[in-house]
Amino acid sequence: MAQGPSSSAPINQPVTSRVAKTAVTGDSEKPTAVTTSTTPVKNKDVTNPETTYKDSLNSLSTLYQNEVQRLEQKNQQAKDLYKDGLISRVDMEANEKALADARAKVDDIAKQIAESNRPMPSAVADVNTMSGMAGNQIWSTGNNRIDSLIRFYGNQYDVDPYLIYCLMSQESKFLLSATSPKGAQGLMQLMPGTAARYGVTNPYDIAQSIQGGTRYLKDLLKMFNGRVDLALAGYNAGENAVIKYGYTVPPYDETRNYVKLIIKRYGATAVKQPRT
Repeated sequence: MAQGPSSSAPINQPVTSRVAKTAVTGDSEKPTAVTTSTTPVKNKDVTNPETTYKDSLNSLSTLYQNEVQRLEQKNQQAKDLYKDGLISRVDMEANEKALADARAKVDDIAKQIAESNRPMPSAVADVNTMSGMAGNQIWSTGNNRIDSLIRFYGNQYDVDPYLIYCLMSQESKFLLSATSPKGAQGLMQLMPGTAARYGVTNPYDIAQSIQGGTRYLKDLLKMFNGRVDLALAGYNAGENAVIKYGYTVPPYDETRNYVKLIIKRYGATAVKQPRT
């Protein structure tokens, strides 16, 4: 997930990627051309959203399973080194936590795959129709305070609250204490540099996390002319990566699946923000 160096101002400089917080393995998909127009692009993902969603889940499952295998080997090595007195207990426990987190991701994806294989109650709506309905979706995190703060900061910074909800679900599953192995923290999974840049002194504070993450998402939407797919790619891989690959979703497996999963849930490939 994308987060960069500290700065008191909104995005002015490209930031480094945090996509490396989960190892990417397997064959990358071929880059998909994305125009700079705010008109939704009709492509395979749009015309077959259900199939694309399931493919994305399966691809992400493979990535996470490969990561678990890598961490299992690393964890065994850490245990051996600990027995020999070559690393500290803290280092060994950090490896064990990273492995546990990776296994939790595999379990969560398995649940999503099982859910996606259930019969749909109705036909999947066309994404162009859904784009006009996204902001009217009925949603809840299960926590009234979080719901209220998502709506408050979404309205304050002119970002669709439902988009914030979808992003938060993918980032932290609404866990207040969520922490990634690479250091992303809180509901919106802010890296320390990004948190500092947006004045977030405690990333585990609900209000600060939602405000900081929403401001960051708003800046990305402005940078990419309202393109939701590119803003999400920037949140995950860094705006540098989006710019480097010609203002397209970078050809990183995890980033592409991350974008697809949120877009499928949100129901739009591009939404022009009404105000800047």
